[in-house]
This record gives sequence, structure tokens and C-alpha cells, in this order.
Amino acid sequence: MWQTIGQPEALALIEHSLKTGNLAHAYLFVGAPHIGKTTLALDLARAVNCQGNQPPCGECQSCRRITDGKHTDITIISLNPGKDSGETKSRVEISIDDIRELQHNASLPPFEGKCKVFIIDGAEYLSTEAANCLLKTIEEPPPQVMILLLTANESRLLPTVVSRCQRIELKPLVSDEIEKILTESNGVDGDRAKLLARLSQGCLGWALIISADDTYLVQRNQRLTEMSSLLTAGWEERFSYTAKLGNERKSAEEMIKLWLAWWHDVMLTKCDCKHAIANVDHTPTLEKWAQALSLLEIRNFINSLHKSLSQIAMNANLRLVFEILMLDMPKKEVKQGQKISSEPVVV
Repeated sequence: MWQTIGQPEALALIEHSLKTGNLAHAYLFVGAPHIGKTTLALDLARAVNCQGNQPPCGECQSCRRITDGKHTDITIISLNPGKDSGETKSRVEISIDDIRELQHNASLPPFEGKCKVFIIDGAEYLSTEAANCLLKTIEEPPPQVMILLLTANESRLLPTVVSRCQRIELKPLVSDEIEKILTESNGVDGDRAKLLARLSQGCLGWALIISADDTYLVQRNQRLTEMSSLLTAGWEERFSYTAKLGNERKSAEEMIKLWLAWWHDVMLTKCDCKHAIANVDHTPTLEKWAQALSLLEIRNFINSLHKSLSQIAMNANLRLVFEILMLDMPKKEVKQGQKISSEPVVV
């Protein structure tokens, strides 16, 4: 039984290859974070090692051990340290030592299954040396070995590595499908399911993770409320806000992407396309700012947000990036008696 949901084209290709015995020795799964790349990789690992008649059966000993993360022939390599690795912090790249260890293990026959499967989660983080080292293994793979590369940013991979893999792209699910899964299979309340489905941008895994914990939604509401208030704030207040943001690049990217989605919704509201907005719990605020801001102001700041993401990717100073955003952000005076609420609708 396949655990992958909503990827009919990818599953059809793999099922056909299984039936014809024409599986590739290396696959590249491309898709946004939490879209289901790891689920599909484990599905394929179960399928090639399944002891049942219709792989992956999900019930045989091999399938169960892979599901439980105990199968000795399945190896996952990623930036995050494993429980038994002795490391305590996430790394910034997948090193050549990781790939040399992969090569050594690949040279040995399977211990308990039919095929050794190596899953490289976050293949875009392979160092140049590691990628070149991996290339040799992909070009001349040992028998009974399959290598699965998972990436959210294909452009960062060596073209020579990409060209030697069977590429499978995982596409975003429509929000209605995610909403249905959340309500019918996971018991999520209707309004909450609708919100998570819209915010997920088609990534079911993200919606499932967030549905189990309120922390993200609470932090999101706080950040959007603060950002909305900055539109009427003075320069001193704006720059004081940037000084408190810290120097964590991933957190900065997440915040700017959150702002970008909100401003995109303001533009959709301005253009009378409210049915397509993601932040449905902030609809009243979006409507008020759509009235207060011109289309040019909205579009220009969206461009500034995109530019800031590019600058962060090029290792720009985070404090400076946010200060420029504060200068670029439209500044509105609140007239006497006027009130622009930034409180979200509770879901």
C-alpha cells in the first residue's frame, strides 16, 4: 500500500517501472519542502524490498521494518544529525565523508533485504566535493543498490548529477484536497482545515505537521500583527523592530516569506480576487489595507520582499536587509477616528 497521497503521475511511473523490472538505479525527487518527497522515497524503498505479492504491501516484515526505521539496508543522509550519530547540531552541508561512507556501505551486499537504498534528503546541500564523489557511484552503481536524491532546489545540484538520475517532480496538491484530508482523515475542524490548506501552498506534509501543534499559528499571528502595525509606525519604531529580529538566516527567510504571502493576499483583495487568498483568518485586515494602499504601493513592496530574499541567499547583512525593507514599506498615517484592526479571526 502506497503511503504517498496526491501524486498520481509519480506513482504511475514508479509502478510501471516495478512491473516491467525497469527501475532506475538513481532517482531525483524534486518538490517543495513537506510535499511528500521522503514519503515517496520510503514507499519506493518498501517496494523494492517487499516480500509480498503486490509491493509495497506494507504488512510484510521488510515493509514494517522500513516503516519503523529499523531496516539495516535503508540509509537516510541529511543535514539533521541522527539520534545515534553523536552530533547535537544541524550541519550546513552534506560532506564528502558522508558520501565516502555511502560508497563503502554500497560496496557490501544487502544484509536483510533485496536492495540497499540510500536516501539523500536535501541533496542541494551536498558539498562540491561530496557531489563529485557521489557522481562516481551514480555513474557506476554497485548491484542491488538504489540512490534517491531529494531536493527542494534543483538548480543547486551539479548538472552532471541531475543528468544521471531519473527525475520525478512532485506537484502541489489543490487546497480543497488537502482540506478534505485534514477534516475526514485527521479530524481537523472545518475552518482550521481550510486555513491550513490555504497556507500549505499545496504541501500536505506541512499541513499535517502544523495541524498537530498550535505553536506555528500563534507565532504567525503575532508576526503578522506586528508587521501590520509597522505600516502606521514611525521610523524610530520601525528600526527598533529590526534591531530585535536577530541574525538567524533561516528565521529571516521564513518571516519574509510570511510577509510576502500576506502582501500577495492584499494584492488579490485589491484586485477583487478574495477567493484565492491564503490568510483567510486575516480577511478583515486585508480588506482594510487593500483600500488604504494603492496597487503601485503594494506591487513595489512585493518586489522589495522578493529582492530581500535574493539578498539573504547571497549572504547579505540581515540587519541591513530589514532596514531597507522598513524604508521601502508604505507608510500610512491613521486619521483621527480611523482604526485599522490587525487582529485575526480565531479559527
